[in-house]
Amino acid sequence: MKTEEWEPYYSEILDFFGFSRDDDERAAEILAEILPRDDIDLLKQTIAGNSCIVCGNAPSLAKDIAKTDFSGKVIIAADAAARILLKHGHRPDVIISDIDGMDDDFLAMNNKGTILVLHAHGDNIPLVKSWVPKVAGPFVATTQATPLPHVYNFGGFSDGDRAVFCAHELGAASVSLIGFDLDDSSVDPVKHGKLMIARKLLKTLGYDI
Repeated sequence: MKTEEWEPYYSEILDFFGFSRDDDERAAEILAEILPRDDIDLLKQTIAGNSCIVCGNAPSLAKDIAKTDFSGKVIIAADAAARILLKHGHRPDVIISDIDGMDDDFLAMNNKGTILVLHAHGDNIPLVKSWVPKVAGPFVATTQATPLPHVYNFGGFSDGDRAVFCAHELGAASVSLIGFDLDDSSVDPVKHGKLMIARKLLKTLGYDI
């Protein structure tokens, strides 16, 4: 999604949640200052022309993994979904995360070649400062605000839908989804709002879930 296309959705998100554009932009600037490298070309090579499976972190993920054929597919994990995948014998090719689920497991996967696509926003600046300098493997930086040199905005808001937008924006041949439950009634009100936004955004890509 191009910046001009994303802007109306972003403005709506800021209004809905009361987030600060200034804080998001400051977070992106901090990420730009400390990012270890920009492996966008590797990310493009990994995704472009390939069939991708984006794995959300809904409670259904483990069951979905058991009935999914990952052969020849690029596996993209939304944040903590990466650990569930690894537990079931699948190290993701890409992890999309706003760093709130980040732990040493992510770094270990990254050291083995998993591309970390880490996202800065106004509420996670301490996490950006803490975790990003520890990344030794392939790395790409993202923002939900105006992109900067080496800090990208592919569209999308929460980790799951942002992963889907990333795959589409970088030219995946196909993108299938597992571990997505946008009707999860167990979540708190903020998460419920994020799921509502995710459904609206994914519909722009043709997903009716």
